[in-house]
Amino acid sequence: MTEVFGTLAVLLAAAVMAPAVAHVLELPGKMRLSRAEYVVVQRIYYPGFTFAGFGEFVAIAVTAVALALTEAGSAGFALRAVALAALAGVQAVYWLRVHPVNGFWLEGEDLDRFSSGFFAFRARRGGADPGGHVEWTALRDRWEYGHATRAVLAVVSLVLLVVALV
Repeated sequence: MTEVFGTLAVLLAAAVMAPAVAHVLELPGKMRLSRAEYVVVQRIYYPGFTFAGFGEFVAIAVTAVALALTEAGSAGFALRAVALAALAGVQAVYWLRVHPVNGFWLEGEDLDRFSSGFFAFRARRGGADPGGHVEWTALRDRWEYGHATRAVLAVVSLVLLVVALV
């Protein structure tokens, strides 16, 4: 059973990693965009990426099961424990760094009911100074580098889970 859950954990970690790495690959091009262009590009992520987070929770759960089935004190246990922490970090970075600024990119967007509820949860416009101006580049950097951090954590998790299988 350990191998089954270990293999599932690898597959799910790869699924977590793929969109995170895709964001990183877009980074150089997106950093060259004007504010108007950037806001238009940001809207392509919704609602599709809204559902990706569910897979991240499944990856965490399956990795936790694989860890529980692994002999405590073994190298595989340590590898899976760190991989699980990295997957939890992927979620933490999303909720603490990325999600709070999503409301800024979605201002005026007509979203379906599920997406509206998801993005309303703790999302805020953020970044407004006392004069009411929004420093959009700070929000862009927070969003982009938050996703880059998520990609690093996802890659670490995937590599550790693969090594734990061998």
